[in-house]
Amino acid sequence: MSLYQKIFKEYWNPYIAISIAGLVSALYFGITGTVWAVTGEFTRLGGHILGWFGIDVSQWAYFQLVGLEGSPISRTDGWIVIGMLVGALITILLSNSFKIRIPKQKRRLFQGFIGGIIAGFGARLALGCNLAAFFTGVPQFSFHSWIFMLTTAIGTYFGVKVVNTKWWRGKPTLMKGSMNPAVTQHDQKRNIQPVLGLILACLYLALVVYFFAIGKPLLAVACIAGALFGILIERGQICFTSAFRDLWISGRAIMSKALAVGMMISVVVTFIYIQNGSVALIKMAAPSTAIGGLLFGFGIVLAGGCETGMMYRAMEGQLLFWVVGVGNIVGATALAYGWDHLGIYHALAENWPKVNLIEQWGPMGALFGTIAMLAAWFLLSNWWEKRFRYGTGIKQQKTERISPVTKEV
Repeated sequence: MSLYQKIFKEYWNPYIAISIAGLVSALYFGITGTVWAVTGEFTRLGGHILGWFGIDVSQWAYFQLVGLEGSPISRTDGWIVIGMLVGALITILLSNSFKIRIPKQKRRLFQGFIGGIIAGFGARLALGCNLAAFFTGVPQFSFHSWIFMLTTAIGTYFGVKVVNTKWWRGKPTLMKGSMNPAVTQHDQKRNIQPVLGLILACLYLALVVYFFAIGKPLLAVACIAGALFGILIERGQICFTSAFRDLWISGRAIMSKALAVGMMISVVVTFIYIQNGSVALIKMAAPSTAIGGLLFGFGIVLAGGCETGMMYRAMEGQLLFWVVGVGNIVGATALAYGWDHLGIYHALAENWPKVNLIEQWGPMGALFGTIAMLAAWFLLSNWWEKRFRYGTGIKQQKTERISPVTKEV
């Protein structure tokens, strides 16, 4: 099999993809002083959209907290998001797998929109999604990330309970015809996709060179990091929703364990940067963190994907996840309004501390303590996977041993 086939025709091992993402995330922090994040930029985009309609949001407390200066193309966070979309689209085109897909059940569009709103609201209530409040938050040694991780897991559990109900699933749509239809002329035309992917990659590379040339290296770095993240999440099929949801549905824990390994790598590299003068980004550990995590976990299961999963699936041509993305922006913007206008900050976040584990446990204590907790998560996920799988197998074996006796009687 050719190298092209292995890179673009096969999905990558999640351990490899997520480990590289953890390393790139830490390097990005060391270079720019910021972290891999998504929903903060979604919130700012919501603020810009309101501004287009004449609504002044500059005095909203939440936008003063996250910043609203400039536009997505003038912010590093903006190029992280744009780069993720472009990077994912490039690999999708190069693998010749882009195709417009509309859910068979149109109710899924409404369900995805509602799930997106809940997830977006919860993410910004917790001051970060599965990235800023979780994957990049743990390596920053911010205690709030552990609260968010635990409550997100709980939220996904209840989300699974809802999506498994008959009223949520609805009636299945039966389709006539072969499961493996013949290749159509439309499918043959898709062979142009790799060419388009190569052209897009060249244009994007030219943009990176342009930013370096005009003296905006941080934007260039954000472009590079964003594209790398996009490539990794698409090729590795990285989705935090599946990392938790699969535990409750099938016991499958490969994504959960891979995330633990990726964060261990990120923790070590980020720690080195912090010890050499980089400032850790610590968020408040408050009731808003716990409630936000619950809502986020619940919402991403209803939506069918988290921010990372949503982005690469949208680039694959899945219309549902464009709707989920709109829901995310709506939910995040609603939280920005409610932060001060509805008293959410005063009720759930005011006066709660920012807990830095390095300050609480000391540098070595925080490093080895965090690695130990991630290792415990890995081992717990592995135990759960075996318990789920073989626990069911034992029941089946008992049933098989009893059945012949029953038949004879």
